[in-house]
Amino acid sequence: MTTNTFIPSLGHKDNIPAYVAQPEGTPRGTVIVVPEIFGVNPGIVAKADDWARAGYVAIAPDVFWRQEAGVELDHDIPEEMTRALAMMGAHNFPAGLEDIRALIVWAHAQNPGGKVGLVGFCMGGLIAYQAAARTDIDASVGYYGVGLDGLVGEAANIKGELLLHIPTADAFTSPEQQAAIHAGLDAVPNVTLFDYEGLGHGFAETKGSRRDEAGAVLADARTVEFIATFVG
Repeated sequence: MTTNTFIPSLGHKDNIPAYVAQPEGTPRGTVIVVPEIFGVNPGIVAKADDWARAGYVAIAPDVFWRQEAGVELDHDIPEEMTRALAMMGAHNFPAGLEDIRALIVWAHAQNPGGKVGLVGFCMGGLIAYQAAARTDIDASVGYYGVGLDGLVGEAANIKGELLLHIPTADAFTSPEQQAAIHAGLDAVPNVTLFDYEGLGHGFAETKGSRRDEAGAVLADARTVEFIATFVG
């Protein structure tokens, strides 16, 4: 298990397992790293560590802890992919968003006055949108979020900034769904969309069969600039 910190839930009834990486010196802010459906695996730990090296407190929550704490799965192993999809299907999204709110509260307590951003992948990309529309987070970034076409009606609720990375060959988001996302969000001033022509779901994973090096480097550079602009 790679989680190393327990963060109190709202109301302090439970504790949320998370991997927390601390920067050297005074933090620039906090970045919540929401995993794909594969848990806080080595790839997500690496992303959190990168944010810590860049000067941020990085928090990667175990999103499936209510089902089974400490699950780490690999997309390239078929049995684990099947298990990950089943866990996503059983995920309690409202409770999960309460966890995000708890992490924001904890981040503000740890770093008073500091801003909080969120970077999410796949299911985490969906959560990034939900956080932008339903919490007071300062900035959210979603990589290949699923189901976003059904949430564009909430765009008016986004008070902070939102960046979405959209691979045009995403098997989980059809061209029609992508068109709906653009139709609903292109004109929203605090939402930025980037398309990645010909790239598929998971193109920015740290390592593995889905990674596209050029696409990942470009998207990550845009994310770093975005977080630096709106979080610090």
